[in-house]
Formats: sequence, structure tokens, C-alpha cells
Amino acid sequence: MATPKTKRPRPPKRPAVQHPKSRQAPPAWRGYAVAAAALVAVAGIAIGLVVSRGGGSARSSTGLPNTPDYHSLLVNPKNPQHLILGTHIGLYVSGDGGRHWRFDSLSGSDAMNLARPAGSTIWLAGHEVFKKSTDGGVSWTDVRPDGLRGLDIHGFAVDPRRPATLYAALAGQGLYRSADGGRSFTLASRDVGGAVMALAVLPDGRILAGDPQQGLLVSRDGGRNWQRLLAAQVMGLAVNPENPARLLATGTGIALSSDGGRSWRSVLDLPDGAGPVAWSKSNPKIAYVIGFDRTLYRSTDGGQSWQTVGEEG
Repeated sequence: MATPKTKRPRPPKRPAVQHPKSRQAPPAWRGYAVAAAALVAVAGIAIGLVVSRGGGSARSSTGLPNTPDYHSLLVNPKNPQHLILGTHIGLYVSGDGGRHWRFDSLSGSDAMNLARPAGSTIWLAGHEVFKKSTDGGVSWTDVRPDGLRGLDIHGFAVDPRRPATLYAALAGQGLYRSADGGRSFTLASRDVGGAVMALAVLPDGRILAGDPQQGLLVSRDGGRNWQRLLAAQVMGLAVNPENPARLLATGTGIALSSDGGRSWRSVLDLPDGAGPVAWSKSNPKIAYVIGFDRTLYRSTDGGQSWQTVGEEG
């Protein structure tokens, strides 16, 4: 989806609701203690900060930036206050836990996925963009692998056991796997991947895929066969870095699993839905979720309870 090339109106008094890139209205979460409402399909409004098209400079704003589509979120592995937000038009950063944001880099890049497997390596994949940074996001290089039939990557994940093993869900085509650090890919599944919006790999090798049409799916054999874990639209997935059995899923709210995805319970219902989700590596009790109501939520107890950033006691 291209960035609208229209004049940007003044920001409205009440922020416009974000909307996920989905193909159908989602069902309510099933199997949760509390049912959540369906996501609201509202047209996005391209408003917000004045961004330097050269990248790297823009004024700081209080609260989440008013941009088209929040896609991905990353927490600095050493500091839970330092966040990177991937949007439809590039990367924003916060140094105070999401209270203030400024545009950082990659203007015009649709950053649908951010992954930091280890050290200073960061992967960025999205709509017609695939990049890698080896210096923590200071600089980026384009990735143009063999075997990947296009670069419209809506889901992306790295195997935590083998950082050279990557999975890319290519829109309309399927799930692809790389065993050589992104130099080449081969098809892992044609049945799952074409509509996947969220992807995660657990330390035991299981692959989790959030498909708006099929629900939350799991594969135990590298993507060849799949089973459904949850009949709900899942827009974001995050695995706790200290306890990988502790998972967060977003969609029509926030759901928590403490048994590796076998069972789930709703911990926060969000009528407008939610997408980007990330844990803190340095403090695994901290997690962040971005709602499509343009609100950043934070948990400090392992995902059990949530507060709006800026309103914590």
C-alpha cells in the first residue's frame, strides 16, 4: 500500500484510529476467558509529523507519532526505555519508554517487521523492503536473496537457536526459509504464509504463524505441516526472552499464554484492536503493545496487567 501523496491536514483533536492490513473482519478471540470485540475497519489518515525525506531528522513529539500504520516494535536489548517503532513511512525512536518519539531513518520504507536475534544485528522486512543492520540500526544494507519470489514480506522471524535461519511470509505466496543468513531462500509452505501477518520461532523449533483467515497456527516440522492453536485473528506475536513458554498475541486485544501457546487468556480487551508487540530482553517482565487507537500500552508484570504509557502510577 503506497503512502498517500496528498496534502497532510492538521492533526484532529481526537487521533484517528489505525487499521491493520487484513483481508477480512476478524472473529472474536475464542477460548479466552473474556471475548474481545472485532477490529474496526476504518480508513487510515496520513497525518502527523513533518519528516525529513533525507531521513534522520524530525522534531520530537509527545505520544505516538501520527503516521500511517504502526507495524512493528523493538526494545533495545540493554535498555527497556529505548524503543524502535516501524511504520508505513520509516522508523521512529523513543528514549523514554514511549512518552516521546522522533523520526529516525529509512524514510519511505514500510517497516512491517523488526527482528533483533542477537548482538547488534537487526532485520527489517516489509512491503517491498528487506534490509539488515549490523550496528544496531545506525546503518542499513539492502538484502536481495536468491529464491525469494518478491519482497512483499508481511511476516518475518529468526530462529533463536540458529540466527542464520530466517523465515519470511511472502504475501500471496507462502512461507520461505533461509538457512544461510538471508543469502538464499527456499519454499517451506505454500499453504501457510501467503496471508500471515505475525511470525515467531520458539527455542524448541516450533513456528507460530498468525493468519487472519486461519487463526494462530503452529508447525513442528519446519513449516511442512500445521495445526491451529487459536481461532482468532492474530496481528502480533512475541516470545518472552527469559521464559519462552510465555507468549503474547495481539489482535482484538492482548492475550497471554504461559504454556507455550497451548492455552490462552485475554488480559486486555481493545475494541479498536492492537498490533505491534515486544518484550524487553534486559527486563523480561516489561512488554509493550501498540493499539490501533494510537495508544502505547506497557506491562511491568510479565504481561498480566497493562497501563497506558504516560498514565502509570
